[in-house]
Amino acid sequence: MNEVNTLPNTEIGVGYFISEPETRTGAQRFKVSAKQMLPWFGTITARENYVSSLADTKYEDIVIAKRKLIASVSQSYYNMYAIKGKQRVLIENIKLLETYETLALTSVEVGKASAVDVLRLQIRQNELEQLHQVLAQNYLAEQTAFNKLLNRDKAIVINTVEELRIPLVSNLLDSGNLALNPELTKYDKLYRSIEQSELLNQKEAAPNVGFGLDYIAVSERPDMSFSDNGKDIVMPMVTLSIPIFNKKYTSRTKQNELRLQEITSQKQDRLNKLEAKLDKAINDRIATKIQYETQTKNLKQANDAEDILIKSYETGTIDFNDVLDIQELQLKFQINQIESIKKYYLQTTIINYLTI
Repeated sequence: MNEVNTLPNTEIGVGYFISEPETRTGAQRFKVSAKQMLPWFGTITARENYVSSLADTKYEDIVIAKRKLIASVSQSYYNMYAIKGKQRVLIENIKLLETYETLALTSVEVGKASAVDVLRLQIRQNELEQLHQVLAQNYLAEQTAFNKLLNRDKAIVINTVEELRIPLVSNLLDSGNLALNPELTKYDKLYRSIEQSELLNQKEAAPNVGFGLDYIAVSERPDMSFSDNGKDIVMPMVTLSIPIFNKKYTSRTKQNELRLQEITSQKQDRLNKLEAKLDKAINDRIATKIQYETQTKNLKQANDAEDILIKSYETGTIDFNDVLDIQELQLKFQINQIESIKKYYLQTTIINYLTI
């Protein structure tokens, strides 16, 4: 701010008369002059306000960057949560398949199952183990991305919560909060900076006033004697700088008017896009909640089917093809549940970015 709260440079000049002009009081030897131009009243204040408005606009860029960073960190965290959740589900299913394998081996011994059933169960375990190892690598990659977002060592271990739940009732959202989003308030700050630019332009189009002083050293005349002989000359001066040819300032005014219209249009366009993005996030979150509830019902029914198969084993034979089909369905529904939870919170992150 100090760099704009300044006056134009003071002009100081020194001149030496090579050919000394003679005057009634003596010959002029040298001249010293000083002049200070002053801007029109209020120009410095207008310049300070303009620079301050530019700083406010830059600050909004910082706020936007921080909000985007928070959103990115949150999304990365929920991705890690989903990967960990899938790993836990895979381990549970691998242990379940090991139990089924034991039952199959027992059934083979009594002639109620074939060795093929055992091999199918073992192949399924291998597939799940492979998927578990792949997810472990995915987690390391996401953990690196998370740490780098926070500018930390990529090797720092991140422990996520074991369980997230989708709330039974979601908070009601006020779309009016969208108006406070820094992506929109930035346009308000830009609008104000252009208004301040125009005020400054009007001040700069006004005349400038200057004050100065000339001092001329005069030598005494040796051939004469009178009271003002050799008297030096001191001449105060007032200068007025008038911008008669002011097309430059008129052009700036027109440019500022066009820029104001452009910013108004850009803000409306950005508002429309953010409103569409907010509506989509809200609707996607509702859809995700519906999907989660459906997967929960399906998982319960798959578990009931599993209980029926186990009871049939206790009373007679068991079809291990049905066992594999039910286990595959259970895993599918469990994975879908985790994905629904992740998507729910990813959409919540978008909503928070837009409205909080």
